[in-house]
Amino acid sequence: MFVDSHCHLDLLEFDKLGLSLEQVIAQATAEKIEHMLCVSVSLNKFEQMAKQVAAYPMVSISCGEHPLHQHDKVDPQQLLTLCQRQDVVAVGETGLDYFYSVETKASQQAAFVSHIEVAKQVNKPLIIHTREARQDTLNLMRSHKAENAGGVLHCFTESWDMAKAAMDMGFYISISGIMTFKNATELRDVVKKIPLDRLLIETDAPYLAPVPFRGKTNQPAYVSAVAKAIAELKGIATEELAAVTTNNFYQLFAAVNKPN
Repeated sequence: MFVDSHCHLDLLEFDKLGLSLEQVIAQATAEKIEHMLCVSVSLNKFEQMAKQVAAYPMVSISCGEHPLHQHDKVDPQQLLTLCQRQDVVAVGETGLDYFYSVETKASQQAAFVSHIEVAKQVNKPLIIHTREARQDTLNLMRSHKAENAGGVLHCFTESWDMAKAAMDMGFYISISGIMTFKNATELRDVVKKIPLDRLLIETDAPYLAPVPFRGKTNQPAYVSAVAKAIAELKGIATEELAAVTTNNFYQLFAAVNKPN
């Protein structure tokens, strides 16, 4: 069985997809995806997201503000209050993105620190987005002792040195469909080196559909294609890759109700 460790079910355009949320989840279940983590990108839209997926026990939720949403200034008290909810299993997604928005560097950093501090307070893992901000991401993780919360660098596309530094702090590395793209040679070299016990898989749906679904709207059912590609790269059976990454998911996100 597989787990999609990072998706945005609330951001799926169901009319465009031609499916309802129930059908998307049913398709995932048919592809042996036993659990999905629906990741928050906006505190203001968190309640709406939580209600949208509340009826599905195979979907868990996180709470946080994406680093590219700096027009929504993060209120640390609001973040803390929401992350204290029993149904919230992780804090984020948070982090730094200088690729799209270097001009908001200062506010991104302040928001990231707020998420780290809240994660430590509520004892829940961080979901970290990082792009073109390697050193600042690691520096803030170290200086604010992010290892005391733990977590994952999601949709990883950075260097082996950064992956190793994060893993040395006890973090997991999550790989998306990007590693199946033709131009992702460097990323595939990194994936080869990531130990199985530090690895997670994700779709980041509705974005970044893996080959052979490239160009389509991504959905959790496609995480099996990510697993298959990683397994082939590492020279192991897809079933082994699925078992290990699923176990890693439940180890990290301890508040998730594991199916019997």
